[in-house]
Amino acid sequence: MLHIIDDEEVIRDALSWLARSRQIAAHSYESAEKFLTALDRPMAFDTQGDCILLDVRMPGLSGTSLFEMLASRQLIKRLPVIFLTGHGDVPMAVDTLKRGAFDFFEKPFNDNKLMDRVQEAMTQSRQAGSAAVIHERLATLSGREKEVLDLILQGKMNKVIADQLGISMRTVEVHRAHIFDKMQVKTAVELAGILK
Repeated sequence: MLHIIDDEEVIRDALSWLARSRQIAAHSYESAEKFLTALDRPMAFDTQGDCILLDVRMPGLSGTSLFEMLASRQLIKRLPVIFLTGHGDVPMAVDTLKRGAFDFFEKPFNDNKLMDRVQEAMTQSRQAGSAAVIHERLATLSGREKEVLDLILQGKMNKVIADQLGISMRTVEVHRAHIFDKMQVKTAVELAGILK
């Protein structure tokens, strides 16, 4: 989902049209405050990735202030920000990029280049989302399941794992089944694939 935050309706409409031309779902907000209100509701991240196109200067909360809030919430990997401005300068662009912005475009911008960067940002967002899901699943494993997981990833067989941990082979099988269930995989190869 492309989130367009700009106080100019004509810009929001043009960017929404550009997004649709690339089959990208878009939602626009006339202010940073309206976006924050939407963000504070339970938000489902898009499975195709998310990206924010953010105007630097807006009445009320500025784009740079909103960006700082997103960074403090550690959301800029899941919600990469591309700044848009008609009032930018090189130091401002460098500063925002150093602080984690995905990119910085001056108005007027090249439509194709902007949309290419949006798609790259959405890919990054999707990858960050996948990593977050894997991390959440790993957090559900018990200490013993994590030990078994490490040995599975080393390619050890159940008997070897049982001997190494001083537990029965049946207990290893139970732990392996719990690990596969919690990690939502069916095989050790699939498990290794998602954890690489």
